[in-house]
Parts: sequence; C-alpha cells; structure tokens
Amino acid sequence: MKQLSGTDNSFLVSERKNVFNHVASLCIYDVSTAPGGKVRYKDILQHFEDRMHLNPIFRSRLAEVPFGLDRPYWVEQADVDMEFHIRHIALPEPGDWRQLMIQVARLHSRPLDRTRPMWEVYVIEGLDNIPKLPPGSFALFSKFHHASVDGMAGAHLAIQLHSNSPNNEAPNNEKHAIYVDRDPSTLEYAARAVVNGVNRAIELGKLSAKVTGKVAEYGREQLTQARGNADQSLSDDDKPATGKAPHTRFSALVSPNRVVDGFGMPLSRIKRVRAKIPEASLNDIFLAVAGGGVRKYLLSKHELPSQSLTALMPMSLRTDASAGGNAVGAATVRVRSDIEDPLERLHVAHHEAILGKNQAEKLGTDLLEKILSTLPSTVGRLIVSKGLIPTLNMTVSNVRGPDKPLYVAGAKAMCFYPVSIPMDGLGLNVTGVSYNGVMWVSVVSCRNMLPDPAFFTQCLKAAWEEILAAADALPGSGAAPEKKVAPVPKKVAVAKKAVVKTGAVKKPAITKATKTTSRSKKKI
Repeated sequence: MKQLSGTDNSFLVSERKNVFNHVASLCIYDVSTAPGGKVRYKDILQHFEDRMHLNPIFRSRLAEVPFGLDRPYWVEQADVDMEFHIRHIALPEPGDWRQLMIQVARLHSRPLDRTRPMWEVYVIEGLDNIPKLPPGSFALFSKFHHASVDGMAGAHLAIQLHSNSPNNEAPNNEKHAIYVDRDPSTLEYAARAVVNGVNRAIELGKLSAKVTGKVAEYGREQLTQARGNADQSLSDDDKPATGKAPHTRFSALVSPNRVVDGFGMPLSRIKRVRAKIPEASLNDIFLAVAGGGVRKYLLSKHELPSQSLTALMPMSLRTDASAGGNAVGAATVRVRSDIEDPLERLHVAHHEAILGKNQAEKLGTDLLEKILSTLPSTVGRLIVSKGLIPTLNMTVSNVRGPDKPLYVAGAKAMCFYPVSIPMDGLGLNVTGVSYNGVMWVSVVSCRNMLPDPAFFTQCLKAAWEEILAAADALPGSGAAPEKKVAPVPKKVAVAKKAVVKTGAVKKPAITKATKTTSRSKKKI
C-alpha cells in the first residue's frame, strides 16, 4: 500500500465534470511483422497479461481515507478484469485519419473508473483509409490517470508494455507472486492521518523558512540588477515571464469535449537545424514551433495579442523513471508568438528557456511539488488555479521516449502520439514524445476553443517547415534543403493582411552566421 504524494493527489482533487486528469498515448501497429502476419484480440490480451507483474499500476486501485482526513492510497488487488480494461472497437467506414482523431478525442473525454485500477486500453481496428498504413493495421489508445504516472514514468511504462522484438517473448516464463494489500480499518486510517498531519506541519515550517529565504534572495538579485542597469534598464524581454498572461480563446473554462490531432517531426531534420544553429536545443526548437504555430492560428482568427503567449513548461525532477507517480517541477516560458521570423523566434526561444529555467532554479524547481505535498489539497489547488494558471496560456512539453522499435503481440509500433490534458484557463496543450527517430507531436484542446484541430496542426507543420528551410538556407555545414518550405495555410495568409505586424525584439545571437534575403539582413 502506497500513499499518493501531494502532486499525485492534486490531479485527483482538481478533476471536475469538464476536466479529467488522465494522460494517454496513441500507437499504430503494423501487423505484417507479427508471426503469421496477423494479430487477434486474444493475442493482445495475452501480451498484456504476460506483463501485468512488471508495474504495480495495473493492479492498484484507489482507496479513499474516510471523511477526507488524509490523502488516498494505492492498494494492490489480486484480480484484474482484463476484458474490462482492454476493449475492442473499430472505426466505421471509410476509416480515415479524421475519424480516428474523433474517436480518440471521444475516448479521451471520458473519466476513468475510480473503483478499479485507473487505466484503460482500446484496441481500434478499421484503419482502412489512412495513407501509408499497411493493410490490417490497428491502433492502441492507452489511458492512465496522471495521479499514477508523469511523462518520464509514462515513457518507462510504454517500454514495459512492449517487447523489443517481433518474437513477442514474455519477460520470463516463471510464475510471479502477487502481493495483495488489505484495506486498513477506519481506526488505522485515522492513526496514519494524525502521524502524517504532524509530519506535514513540521515540513510546512521548513518550507516557509525556505521559501522566505529564496524569495528574499531572488528579490535582492533583482534589486542589484535594477541598480546595475539604472542607465540602461532591462527590457521586458530580458526578464523571465511573470505577471498575467494575455487573454486568448484558450484562457476560458474548457468544455468536457476534447479534440486531438498530431504529426511527426523527424529527429534527423531536427539535427539539421541544430547543425546550423548549435546553441539551439531540441527543446528550443519545440518551443519555437509551438510559438509559430499558435501565432499562425490566432492570426487566422484575427485574435493574436501583441504580447507573447506564455507556456507552462514541465521539468522532470526524477532520476528513476520506474518509481511511478509524479516528480515534476515547472517553468514559465514565453513562446514568442509575437515574432514572425522563424530563426529570430528560435534564438529568442533559446533565451526565454534559459530565463525560465533560471527563475525556476532560483525559487526551487521542486517548490510547487513541496507546496502541494505540505499544504492541504484545497489550498494547493487554489494556489495553482488562482496564482499560477492566470500567468499562462498553454502547456508545451516534450519527453524523450524509446529510441528503438517496440512491438505488441509481434506487431511493430509505427508511431507514438502523446495525448495530454487541457485545463480551465490553460486550454491548449502541445506535447511531443520522441520514438524511433521521430518526435511525435499532439495537440489537445476542447471543441469550443479549437473547433478545427486539423488546421491548428497545419499551422504547427508550417511553423516547423519554415524553421527547417530557414536553417538549411544558412551558410555552413549541414545538408542541403530537402524540400521547399511548406506553404502557410491559406487562412493564415489572408489574415496577415488584416493584422498589424508586431515588433520583434532584438536578442543576443545564437550563432554568428548571417542570413541575407532580398528584403533585409539579420544576424542570427
């Protein structure tokens, strides 16, 4: 029996009828690699059953403490109804990509059953009209509650759930002992709650002293900087993202209806950009793509604020991905949606990421985690909803996933799309997971805020292709451009004529290379 941490519990207490805090993945499989060239539903059931012992998440159900006196516990049970948790469905004809995204969004909109282990897997067949898919391909849409798994733990879980070869060999053929927890009595729960309450009171005192010291130190640094720049004061762009974020369509309450779409960014092309701009990390490129995509989308709606949108950028605090649960911090980073030029946005995103990480480190990367662990859940929820979320517009996150092919029942996984969580006031989530040479990017929002998710994905693709083409055009080492830049969607091109271009802020260059165009010359 294991008690949920404060961060784990926050994902439970913040759930509402319009927000369900489960994370998911969508993988599509090629059955031609499986023995005999086909995979049956019972083969998938057996594949999962062979791996149930590898992670306690599959047998752990939630045990609530009476009267809400303490945080809940995970209690391992003996039996799991495999056919309840692993379900078999099919798309109607014609079985195209749009239908798959609608089905995934519909499944993602439904809550998990809290009386059972909080996970579900859907086997989806009928993918008959999706380009480039081999005949007979099927998808797995896998949902796990965020209270039990974060990004890194989710990537580790994906490796546990798959095999490394099409032979589909079980981890081992030995029988495994199953240790079943009993439910504590009300008296035992109460005794634990008293002990935990005393320990948290002590930790709260330590946290208060630590936070006071950190804030005072941070304040002194800001005062010193202000005095040192009395004649040449720092611009807003040299300061970390603080204060209220600009209002956008993603700042409202989300509806309970999700929308999902995605695309792939080959890591070989990301390396081409980094070869020309060595200072730019994969994370910087991802931020610049997200900023360019949301810029194009809001321009098309005539809704782009002059101030840059600000993103929540999760930061992993764990060293052991097998531990499960959540160990995450967060930084606030401007995505520079106010900058049109793709390379200028990239090098400024690099600068913004450094500012955001430095600010998080000065205040303590684990500060939010400690607040949620020591304060009552209602207080922690208020701090997040009233203090943090108003400073943000969207979530931008990327996680390193498996770098080698994975298999289920002998079928090879061809893609790995993460499907994450939009929240009230933070209604847009752009997340990427790398798998087998590709960064798979997903957009998740609600239907009211993003009625056209496929168009938003086009905007992200166009932003990515612009960065790639601009980097390829720089002098120096690197491959020649592979293809012409993807055209900006027509909706965006029309909107640009009606919107005043925002001024870009000059930032320190990442590289000394110089880009020359027929219109202007800029240092990158």
